[in-house]
Amino acid sequence: MLDPKLVRENPEAIRQILSGRHFDISIFDSFVEQDKKWRKLLVEIEEKKASRNTLTPKGKPTEEQLSQLKALADEIKSLQEGIHLCEDNLKTLSHSIPNIFHESVPVGSSENDNVVLRKVGEIPNFSFEPKSHDVLGKKLGLDFESGAKTAGSRFVVLRSSAAKLERALINFMLDLHTTKHGYEEIMPQAIVNSYALFGTGQLPKFSADLFKIENSDYWLSPTAEVQVTNLYQDTVIQESDLPLKLTAYSPCFRSEAGSYGKDVSGLIRLHQFNKVELVRLVKPEDSIQALEELTQNAEAVLKALQLPYQVVSLCSADLGFASAKTYDLEVWFPSQQKYREISSCSTFFDFQARRAMIRYKRDSDGKTAYLHTLNGSGLAIGRTLAAIFENYQCDDGRVRVPEVLRAYYGEATYV
Repeated sequence: MLDPKLVRENPEAIRQILSGRHFDISIFDSFVEQDKKWRKLLVEIEEKKASRNTLTPKGKPTEEQLSQLKALADEIKSLQEGIHLCEDNLKTLSHSIPNIFHESVPVGSSENDNVVLRKVGEIPNFSFEPKSHDVLGKKLGLDFESGAKTAGSRFVVLRSSAAKLERALINFMLDLHTTKHGYEEIMPQAIVNSYALFGTGQLPKFSADLFKIENSDYWLSPTAEVQVTNLYQDTVIQESDLPLKLTAYSPCFRSEAGSYGKDVSGLIRLHQFNKVELVRLVKPEDSIQALEELTQNAEAVLKALQLPYQVVSLCSADLGFASAKTYDLEVWFPSQQKYREISSCSTFFDFQARRAMIRYKRDSDGKTAYLHTLNGSGLAIGRTLAAIFENYQCDDGRVRVPEVLRAYYGEATYV
C-alpha cells in the first residue's frame, strides 16, 4: 500500500513510475480524484460546522434559527455520507495499486527487457543426450502417478532416494542460513488467515492463485513469506532490534491459475512444493543493501551445490505486485538448454509494512515509522532437486550427489 502523503504531494511523479508497470493506470487516476474529492468534502464539512457554531444562539433559538440549524445538520449529514463513500472507494482502489519501483530497476514492457547481471558456474558438457529430471526421476523416486491418484494433476509423491535427497536439501539450506548467514529459524504453520495474506499483498488481488478452505477464513499458505512477515503484524519494533533475519522451511500451495499447459510434467510447477524462505525486516535506509545481501545468501546455496545459474534484474513490467526491486536467480536445466527461475529476492520498501502495520521506534526521536520488508527463496526445494538430477546425471541413469550434501544424504556418492 502506497503512502497517501507521497501520492498526494507527487501524483504526476507516482503516475509516471506506475505507468512503467503492467497496470491499469486509470485505477491510480481514480484514486487521485477520489482523494481530492475526500479532502474537498472535509473542508466543506468544517465550513458547515463553523456556520452551525456561528448560528447557534446562547439563548432559546428562534424558529428561523432552528430551521437554518436543521438545514445545516442535514447538509453535514449528507457530506459525511459522501466522506464515507469516498473512504470506501479509496480503500478499494488503494488495494489494487502496485508498489512503486526503485530508480535502479530497468524500465521495460515485458520479461524480455529483464537484465542478466551475471552468470556463475560452468554449464556441464555431457557426452550423451541429457535426460529431463522427470524422466530420470521415475527410477529415483519421483512418483507422479501416485500424486495424481491421491490428489490430482500437478502433485507428486517423493519416495526412497528422491525423498531422502529432498530432506537433505532442506536440512542443508536451513543449516547454511542459520549458521553461516545469521538467520533465526522459524517453523511456521501451513494455514493463514485473510489478514495475513492482505498484509503481504496476496489478497485481495491474487485470490485466484490461492487455495481457500471452505466455510472459513483460512487459506493454505502460498509461501512462508506470509507467516514469517506477519509474525510482526500490528507491532512496533525497537530500532536496536533491527535488522531481523528469519528463515523458514514450509510446504507451499498454489493453484497455478492461468498456467495450464505450461510445465505440465516434472517439478517446475506444482500445486504443492517445499521451500526454504528468507525474510528480513530493516530500516528504510538499509533496504537496498539488505536486498544485495539476501540475494547473495540465496546464491550461496547454488554455489555450494555447484549448480550453474544466472542473476537477473527484473524490469518494471515484470515486477511482482508488491515488489520495489527484484532479482531472480535462474538455474541451468540441461534438458531444456535454458535457465529457469529457482529464487526470487525482493525488497518491498514499506508497501507490506503499511498493509500489515509493522513499524519501528526510532532511537533518534522516539517516533514510530514504517520499516522495510524483504524476502526471497533460499531456495525452492523441488526445483533444486530437479536441477541436481539434470546437472549431476550420468549416462547410466544414476545421479551424483553434490559433495556438500553427502553428509546429509549418508555419505553416498550416487542417488
